[in-house]
Amino acid sequence: MTQTSATQSSGGQATAIRPFHVNIPEAELAELRRRIIATKWPERETVTDASQGVQLATIQALARYWGTEYDWRKVEARLNALPQFITEIDGLDIHFIHVRSKHENALPLIVTHGWPGSIIEQMKIVDPLTNPTAHGGSASDAFHLVIPSMPGYGFSGKPATTGWDAPHIARAWVVLMKRLGYTKFVAQGGDWGAVITDQMGVQAAPELLGIHTNMPGIFPVEIDQAAFSGAPAPSSLSADEKVAYEALQFEYQKGIAYGYQMGLRPQTLYGIADSPVGLAAYFLDHDARSYELISRVFAGKSEGLTRDDILDNITIAWLTNTALSGARLYWENWGKLGFFNAKGVSIPVAVSVFPDELYAAPRSWAERAYPKLIHYNRLAKGGHFAAWEQPELFVAELREGFRSLREAH
Repeated sequence: MTQTSATQSSGGQATAIRPFHVNIPEAELAELRRRIIATKWPERETVTDASQGVQLATIQALARYWGTEYDWRKVEARLNALPQFITEIDGLDIHFIHVRSKHENALPLIVTHGWPGSIIEQMKIVDPLTNPTAHGGSASDAFHLVIPSMPGYGFSGKPATTGWDAPHIARAWVVLMKRLGYTKFVAQGGDWGAVITDQMGVQAAPELLGIHTNMPGIFPVEIDQAAFSGAPAPSSLSADEKVAYEALQFEYQKGIAYGYQMGLRPQTLYGIADSPVGLAAYFLDHDARSYELISRVFAGKSEGLTRDDILDNITIAWLTNTALSGARLYWENWGKLGFFNAKGVSIPVAVSVFPDELYAAPRSWAERAYPKLIHYNRLAKGGHFAAWEQPELFVAELREGFRSLREAH
């Protein structure tokens, strides 16, 4: 990675915004391939499905492609074609993509990725959001776009002390947007990005006009606690609410083993910092539906995410050695914030419900969690990594979801 220094005229070194380019030494790529090829494999699982975790055939197919055909330089070139920068906030270097639209009245937007994610998740939405007239939209749909790497992820710095939890990141994003000169802006997120964006909504900085989420924190506290405890669905729930409750309960019981591990003992995960294949398997095992969508491309099927999409994201984490620094975000928030519960957001909120998300958020709970709900839509296709998997649908949702806030901008 290389960077040069350029200080904004309005501030000193503490507010410097430094251009950034990715340039991974060839020796690191050769070492990655060597480690992949040298993987010590266990025997295959004793079941015919994914109930024991990532299947041997899937991860071996991934490793064959990663070790022999995958080309990191392709994504490196795509990254370096975008304006990237680093700036220091609260003593930590924050890396971000910043693309200003050519359209004068574009709405500033900060988009936050999740785990096991990176800015790779958002790369397909950059041009459609900033250059809408080239993608079936009008000039009035344009956004100025900021996509940061979360602390401890990708090319951002790794916190050396505790305290970088979701509320802290939310505050840092407001600092970032103001440092870039934006006096009014909106925010979007999924996965951890949704939790952070919800926190931005709770904090309600005067510059923040509204938020959009594709993993809305909508469960009433007592419902969230009941699902976590394993209790049957309350009889008072509507049909949509019962479906969401059962999906959440499944997630707590069968889905987020990684969340418990990283929330309680992240430092123990030395294996995923040392083994590329170990890291890849851990990243693939996010949720049942996402795993299905990912594993099928390594079985020769297409649609949605490609093999390169998946490996671009894993490779960034490997090359930056951020497996453990990223994992600590779970520890920072453990016992403080739920992932899925309502948090008291009072500003305008747009919600997009993708059918293969961890749960389909019912409108009733969305309206209760977000009293100023300005947009709610259930999509026909798409899952947890919506911007990555269904960028066209995702972009349309952002355009529509934020349309009513543009006059305030």
